[in-house]
Amino acid sequence: MAIHNWDYAPEALEVEVSELLLATADQSDELIDESVRQVLHDLRQNLSMDVIFVSEIRNGQRMFKHVDTAAGKELIATGGGGPLEESFCMYVLDGRLPMLVNDVAKHPAFPLLPTTPFRIGAHISTPIVLASGKIYGTLCCFSQTADESLTAKDLNKLECVAKIAAKRIDIRQAQDLQK
Repeated sequence: MAIHNWDYAPEALEVEVSELLLATADQSDELIDESVRQVLHDLRQNLSMDVIFVSEIRNGQRMFKHVDTAAGKELIATGGGGPLEESFCMYVLDGRLPMLVNDVAKHPAFPLLPTTPFRIGAHISTPIVLASGKIYGTLCCFSQTADESLTAKDLNKLECVAKIAAKRIDIRQAQDLQK
């Protein structure tokens, strides 16, 4: 099931994404993972970005839990990761970089940002915050080229999906504790 209309209120988007994810809640983890991949894929395409990913932060590391890339833009992969301190995610989490940057090279923080093995032009990132208040990780997307068309509305879409992801993670963690 693909979501084709991303130009409505975040509350309506949250309902649509929730329905997609809950539709597979009683199925196996593989199906739940597939629904997450589909949501990420649709959002990446809607935002015209090269890469979108969900990361988990643990023990000072950022691990890519789910990654979706445009064809020919396989710059990172699910299962990869590295030190959190060497990531744009850390700069967003600690406030040194805004959640939405249309052109990273023109941002005042650019000279201080971690170097990457590939160019990052536009970047959008938001934390995934669990019900306990703990930051699980981030939902990020980027393009190798700058994109002046990205707006706060696009960041709201990412934030909405991050909230849904946090709810799903909370449910899974509660189920794991009951086992």
